[in-house]
Amino acid sequence: MTTATAVREPQRVSTLVARLDAILADRGIDAAALPAEAPSQPVTALELAAARIPPRYRDALASHTQVSDWVDEVTRVARLGPSGMRGIACGPSLLIAGPTGTGKTHQAYGAVRSLLTAGVRLRWEAVNTPDLYARLRPRQGHDAERDLAALARCPLLILDDLGAAKQSEWTEELTYRLIDRRYTEMLPTLITTNLPTDALRDAVGDRVASRLAEMTRRVILTGTDRRRHATAAA
Repeated sequence: MTTATAVREPQRVSTLVARLDAILADRGIDAAALPAEAPSQPVTALELAAARIPPRYRDALASHTQVSDWVDEVTRVARLGPSGMRGIACGPSLLIAGPTGTGKTHQAYGAVRSLLTAGVRLRWEAVNTPDLYARLRPRQGHDAERDLAALARCPLLILDDLGAAKQSEWTEELTYRLIDRRYTEMLPTLITTNLPTDALRDAVGDRVASRLAEMTRRVILTGTDRRRHATAAA
């Protein structure tokens, strides 16, 4: 910056401030009475995630021992990035199985919240399988291949209700491509299902079932349907 420029900068600022004061005065506004700008507060990763987590699961906790153990392991293997924060590079996956209403989705979202609380930087997605197939069904103006690739590469994915949708050759192939990419890249995936092992194999096919058997640890939830119990209690 030259000397002349350095001299002109304060003059420009003073001129702009004077013009602004004049405009405010013309409108009957006292510039001195305007409230000072509130200091900005840092927004935590957990607060940012809350905007994307469904309201029902915004206070979810990873209360099951195997789920909290998974959180601890993923936290330990997280790598430091350029910003000094830990991020997920690879890690184990979980298959959370059990009857309807036993808290599978609650545990999955609780795991995401626990990772954020532990300081792990996360880029994550969540989708249930019926919505996944609807989302990726070919239609004009939508790049389904790009959408599938984004889900396949996402550092952490919640795949909810696997096996819940009506199956076809197309859905089986799509599920295989998604799971195979995540299996190959060893990307952590939280999968929930209502189906027992044999029924899940029939629903998703042998290729997917084989990869799930190797890439996931199984968490079996038991008990009654909490939704029905809560309704009956009310």
